[in-house]
Parts: sequence; structure tokens; C-alpha cells
Amino acid sequence: MTQLSADNLPERVRSFGYDRDRVTAAILHFGIGNFHRAHQAVYCEDLLEQGETQWGITGVSMRSPSMRDALKPQDYLYTLATLGEQTEYRIIGAIKEVIVAPEDPQAVIALVAKPTTQLITTTITEKGYCLNSAKVDFEHPNLRGELASLENPKTIYGFLARGIIQRCQNENSQSKLTILCCDNISAGGELLKAGVEHLLQRHSAQGLAWSRENVCFASSMVDRVCPASDDDLRAMVYRDTERHDVWPVSAEPFTQWIIESKFAGERPALDQVGAVFVDDIAPFEQMKLRYLNASHSIIAALGYLSGDAFVHQSIARQELLNFTQEALKKNVLPIAAVPNDYDGATYIGDVIARFQNGNLPYANLQVGTDSSQKIQQRWFPTIDQAIAQSADCSYFEFCLGAWVIFVQTALENDDLNDPKRPMFEEVDTQDLDVMAKSYLKIANAEEFVFYRQKNFMNSVIQHARAIKANGISRALELFAPE
Repeated sequence: MTQLSADNLPERVRSFGYDRDRVTAAILHFGIGNFHRAHQAVYCEDLLEQGETQWGITGVSMRSPSMRDALKPQDYLYTLATLGEQTEYRIIGAIKEVIVAPEDPQAVIALVAKPTTQLITTTITEKGYCLNSAKVDFEHPNLRGELASLENPKTIYGFLARGIIQRCQNENSQSKLTILCCDNISAGGELLKAGVEHLLQRHSAQGLAWSRENVCFASSMVDRVCPASDDDLRAMVYRDTERHDVWPVSAEPFTQWIIESKFAGERPALDQVGAVFVDDIAPFEQMKLRYLNASHSIIAALGYLSGDAFVHQSIARQELLNFTQEALKKNVLPIAAVPNDYDGATYIGDVIARFQNGNLPYANLQVGTDSSQKIQQRWFPTIDQAIAQSADCSYFEFCLGAWVIFVQTALENDDLNDPKRPMFEEVDTQDLDVMAKSYLKIANAEEFVFYRQKNFMNSVIQHARAIKANGISRALELFAPE
């Protein structure tokens, strides 16, 4: 079995045409998982193909050495399989190295401080930001530790703050730096700024002043469906490329990257390879979160309760398809504006069509991972806005009832992957009223208006009861919105 490497590139597969030895890594990326490798790294690959050789990537794994150990023997190369009507393969070479933060935190700090690091990007998922009610939670144990000392940081804020302190002390201390959030959270750049500046206020007045002069924090909206890699994908890649890739990645053909145009120093020409720079990122973030991400979480919860493994299987169920479409059209579209040059109804149709891609095996449980964090961004603001405007939110009453039963069922099946799992496990499930309110409280619903609305919460509990008693399919059939 021939291993993928720089000396063993597959024939008849698109590979890089640039000299990798000439590539330098001006980008430091935190969260070197599948999504980054199928999204931002591909844009950087296109830049390198155009001769922009400084925009290589050094990846940082915040937890596990798995990705480093998989890719290092392959010279950090990997195969991207684009799963459309036909599968297309491409070898990506943009990643130069992967560092494991817990193994060598000082190496990560040194890279943040390195003057040639121009851009730092993040895909660390919602839980990586240590949020509580959409704000940085400085009572989080890791952040409490960093407020005491930055010698061995554990969070993104700690690594950035410690690196900035070191960077401003370098001889070349005028080197500008841009820190760009690439996760599905609103105003991610502002969250990064808040966390970093809070630590700098505690540890270094000089670092704080330097940061405010030389560092920009920006947000972006990223979009590409990227399933988890499995043995089926590895076997398919080997069959079609005749190269063994320990950790290939797959994705849908669609890709989008909208970037807030706030750069302190040099800005990579990502707009030449398909990205879009905008002055106001908020409308794009809201559109993605409240339409695409919200419906993805709806399908994942309801689909799991239907017994489906994958999103495309769930959306093939007529009752689930109808419910998801109507939820977007009747509960989201009337109150959630879309950016200029976009049509909400068309966007909804495009979202549903992407989920129907049968060649894309995107698991419901993968979408449902960390759901207690995700629905705070994807569902709760829409519900509160609907209540404030006396608009319809009946579909989301059902969604929350379904989510409650999803959590309970996933726990019973030992399928629940959520940072709040220990808290869910402590809840008494004998009384469904208590269970529903407790589960939602764990998801920080108490911080939102709807949690204190008696009629709304009664409807949520009634739907949970109906789903528990009749099953999700029958409950969907019986669902009759006002």
C-alpha cells in the first residue's frame, strides 16, 4: 500500500504545482480539523498556486496529537474529495506543519509572537471560546487559571495574549497582526478581542497598549458542509488515487468565505480566489446562523429521533422536509433579514438542496455535537426576536421540545457528545416538565426572554410529551402551528 507523500503523489489527480520548499507560513491556524482543511486551507492553496508563497499555514491542535501524527508522515499533505454528482480529488499542500499545544505551548506562543506571522485564524468550535450567554465566561476554570498566570495557557485567549506580550517585546515590534475568527458564532472577532484584552489588562499594560495599536480582530462567515472522515472515505480515496491517506477530508462542492475587512497589516488576496471582503459582516453571520445552521440543527435533532444516521436521509422524509422548510419560511424569514443582493426564499431553497446531496454522508450526530452550545446561537435569538415582535415562533416551540427528547435519547443511547453532558446526566428524567426546563437551563436558556414566557414554555413541554409518547414522525404529523 503506497503512502501519500511529497515523493509519492498520485497520477491523474490534481496536485500542487508550486515549490513547497519556497512556501513560508504567514498564517497560524488554531483548530486544525476537517473543516479548516476543506475550507480555509483550500483558499490558501489557491493563493499559493498563484505564486503568493508566503501564505502557507502552520496548524495548532488545541487538544490531541492525532492530526499531527496522521499528517506528518505524509509531509502534511492530504486528499480533498469533493462530493458532487461526481467525486473530484485534489492533493492540498498548504499546511507546512502542525504543532500540538498541550505538548509544546511555548512553541505556539513563539509563533504568535513571530513577526512574520501576519494572520491568525481560528476554527475551534463554539465550546473553544468558553462562552456563557454569548459572552466570554471568565469564571471558566481554564480562564481563571490564565487570569492567575499566562505561563502555560490553555485557551485561545491565553495563547494569543501571551504571544502578543512577547511580540511587542521583539526587536521588530512594529509587525502588525490580524486575528480572524472563522467559527459559526456572531461577532467572533469581538469575542476574541474581549478575551485577549481582559487577560492583557491583568498581565501587561504594555501588551494591551501595543495590541490596540497593532492588532485587529475580525470576524468571518464560513460555509461548507464537511463530513467526518471515516474508513469508507479512506477506502474510496485509496481505490481512486492508489495512495493511502491516513486522514483525507471530504466536502460538498459549495464553499463560501465572507471576511470582515479589518486587517492591521498585509491582507492576503483571498478575494482573488473566491473569498469576499465586506465592511459589515453581521448580516452574513445572521443569515448563516439563523437559516443554514438553524435548519441543520433542526434536521439533526429530528433526524436522529427518526433513527436516521445522515442528514440527507432525514431530509428525504417528507414530513421532516416540510417542517424544516416551513420553520424557515414562517418563523425565520419574517424577522431575520438577509444581506442586500440576497433573496431569503431563494436562500432557503438553496440550503435545502445542499442538505439533499445524497453523495454527502453528513452524520446527524456530527451536526448534533455540542448542541447545547450551538442552539444558543442558532435558535434562541430568533425566538426572542419573534416574541419581541409578536411574531410566530410555533415551529421553534416544537424544535425545543424535540431537542429535549434528543438529549434524553442520546444520553440513553450513549450517543451524546456535549461539553455539558455531566450536567445533563444529573437531571431527574422522571418528571418531563422538570427535565425540559433543566435541560434548557443547562443550555443557558435562562438568559433569554422565552424561558420566562409561560405559554411558550408550556408549548415546548407539550411537544416534548407528544414526541416522547408518539415518536417524532407521528408528532410531526400531529403538529398544527397556530
